[in-house]
Amino acid sequence: MNFPFYIAGRYLFSKKSHNAINVISGISVCGVSLATLAMVCTLSVFNGFKDLVATFFTAFDPQIKITAAKAKVFDGQDERILQIKNMSEVDVFTEAIEDNAMVQYKDRQAMAVIRGVDETYDRLTPIDSILFGRGELVLHDEVADYAIPGLQLLSTLGSGIKFLDPLEIYAPKRGAKINTANPAASFVKGRLFSSGLTFTVNQEKYDSSYIITSIEFARKLFQYTTEVSSVNLKLKNSADEEDFKNKINSILGNDFIVQDRYEQQADTFRIMEIEKLISYLFLTFILMIACFNVIGSLSMLIMDKKENVKTLRNLGADDNCIIKIFLFEGRMITLIGAVAGVVAGLALCMLQQEYGIISLGNAGNFIVDAYPVSVHVWDVVAVFVTVIVVGFLSVWYPVRYLSRRLLD
Repeated sequence: MNFPFYIAGRYLFSKKSHNAINVISGISVCGVSLATLAMVCTLSVFNGFKDLVATFFTAFDPQIKITAAKAKVFDGQDERILQIKNMSEVDVFTEAIEDNAMVQYKDRQAMAVIRGVDETYDRLTPIDSILFGRGELVLHDEVADYAIPGLQLLSTLGSGIKFLDPLEIYAPKRGAKINTANPAASFVKGRLFSSGLTFTVNQEKYDSSYIITSIEFARKLFQYTTEVSSVNLKLKNSADEEDFKNKINSILGNDFIVQDRYEQQADTFRIMEIEKLISYLFLTFILMIACFNVIGSLSMLIMDKKENVKTLRNLGADDNCIIKIFLFEGRMITLIGAVAGVVAGLALCMLQQEYGIISLGNAGNFIVDAYPVSVHVWDVVAVFVTVIVVGFLSVWYPVRYLSRRLLD
């Protein structure tokens, strides 16, 4: 058995001559444990919010989105696009036209994004999960074109979900100059009737400006024929998303951009990752402060064990052996605190997932009632390694310094 490790274990668990040393040692373990617990829980909460946001985007954004790299639209009949349409990995292939327009309802106006989609759009994403109202998902028939506006946009227009008068949509004519004598002649006008439905994804970017309608209406409004703003794909369950992206990137080349759901919302998720990183750094700093308790505990232990050190020296122990004893003591305190903190943090996360014991408050004002939690294995590993490294480094120099000064 390693002699310094054995003696350090005896010192850690045996009763000291001064009871205060036992208390301070216990406080040191608790300090490291609480800092570790805070890191595990905080990172898991950030993961929970990220997964929660991703579920809303899943209902509105396609699994794979293809757009032009240097233009607003591209030809949907391009040979490369048709080649992708016929690939075995593709389950749903839809086209979309998306552009800005002005929408008017009676005397109210607002700028909106018109998203024209084809009849397979309801198979592309679980759109039903974000729809509200008593209508049917019909965007076009022989009589008229229908709209599914965002909930905040309806509030801005003051129309209600089942609006009686149609929405009047205005888009500038392509390549035409504004006629100052007759400005209305410079715009294409269209009408959208109520489908009895609205959507909400709890993201202002969508809820306050988007209108989903048929691709036939969008092409007529923006004066396109076979052009599309994007091609949206849903893959079969057996397909590997990353491999498929690499494959179609090689087919499309630099003329197109291929994005998965996270890349379509890169800004949002980048902000969340930055917030998570900053929280991790702050908690690491708090952990460093907690490790000062370990240093205080070790300094008192060194003073308490002066007589024992003399005995060990008489038995042949050199200075390095004695220093190792107290180094092992500090490392054991850190290790016990790290393990206890990780276990307690995981237990608290499980309780939060199951029972939602910590609520967000103001019930009904948030999407969820309690803090969402998602434990990622690599986050737990990163926390454990961070605690061990910070703890070991924080005791290395003080122990060597104090041992030489106090035991000389």
